[in-house]
Amino acid sequence: MSDHAVLHVKGPVLVGPDDGDVRDELWVVGGRISYDRPAGVRDICTVEGWVLPGLVDAHCHVGLGAHGPVDADVAEKQALTDREAGTLLIRDAGSPSDTRWVDDREDLPKIIRAGRHIARTRRYIRGYAHEVEPDELVAHVDREARRGDGWVKLVGDWIDRDLGDLSACWPREAVQAAIAQAHRLGARVTAHCFAEDSLRDLVEAGIDCIEHATGLTEETIPLFAERGVAIVPTLVNIATFPQLAAGGESKYPRWSAHVRRLHERRYDTVRAAYDAGVPVYVGTDAGGSLAHGLVAGEVAELVTAGIPAVEALSATTWGARDWLGRPGLTEGAPADLVVYETDPRADVRVLAAPRRVVLNGHVVG
Repeated sequence: MSDHAVLHVKGPVLVGPDDGDVRDELWVVGGRISYDRPAGVRDICTVEGWVLPGLVDAHCHVGLGAHGPVDADVAEKQALTDREAGTLLIRDAGSPSDTRWVDDREDLPKIIRAGRHIARTRRYIRGYAHEVEPDELVAHVDREARRGDGWVKLVGDWIDRDLGDLSACWPREAVQAAIAQAHRLGARVTAHCFAEDSLRDLVEAGIDCIEHATGLTEETIPLFAERGVAIVPTLVNIATFPQLAAGGESKYPRWSAHVRRLHERRYDTVRAAYDAGVPVYVGTDAGGSLAHGLVAGEVAELVTAGIPAVEALSATTWGARDWLGRPGLTEGAPADLVVYETDPRADVRVLAAPRRVVLNGHVVG
């Protein structure tokens, strides 16, 4: 399609999750969505199918490899892999790489950055995070809040080698002060949390989101629901827990057993949180050791956990975009959309095979 062509997308166009939110068609003019046919246009490219807003991966690490930051060529391949899967909006939940150059590329997904992870000293993966002590936490949160795009990422728990198990990384007073400083700067805060014991302090300190959240229990789920704290379960990552447990069993048997228990109840945990009214969003944890382009698999995992298909779709489309403050298929919005052969509400597995991907009004896949 030329830069001057008008794109005609013939639906159904799923503007929202309800039956009344379906349109027959939309038009893309100058890279933006219109529901009015433009007058006097001859150069028209037509695409047909079931249309969703560009998918959201709310936990993705562009620019991060197994051992830390990667060069721009590798980061570009990561972003392109996500784009091919229909992911057109990424919340980068922590990266040591500077990926601002992506913002100048109209052919790459849009990124909302959380800056670099902030972890306790020797309590996270080497090369990933700022590793600091509690008295330094506020200063580092201040720095990353100013560098990011409205988010900051903490490491809330990790293995304590002396204890031989997962444990909370921060005293409550430290995270309370750090979260308050982020909020003063207009940033939201999220935290990596696998285990149980860090959750109450983080939520009562005012945190906005928890990544993974495998440690949720019947005691903490109501607290999350009451405070409106979102979770991004990353179930495609949690699926690797048995392998991780096997690798660490000889050195840290207590940790290994704990990780297995968290894995075994993962679906029950997510379903219980959803049933209680906790906001749930799609994230894959791509980057590091996990491949990019897994968003369809994560949506399917949410359905396996018992979340209704339309709600699982919303967690990567309408609802996720609203949560992140980005538009969907609204009049005048950037034309970021994905077209499928069949109705994804009937079977979310169709997300794995986009018919067309449109980014900034251009057919890119």
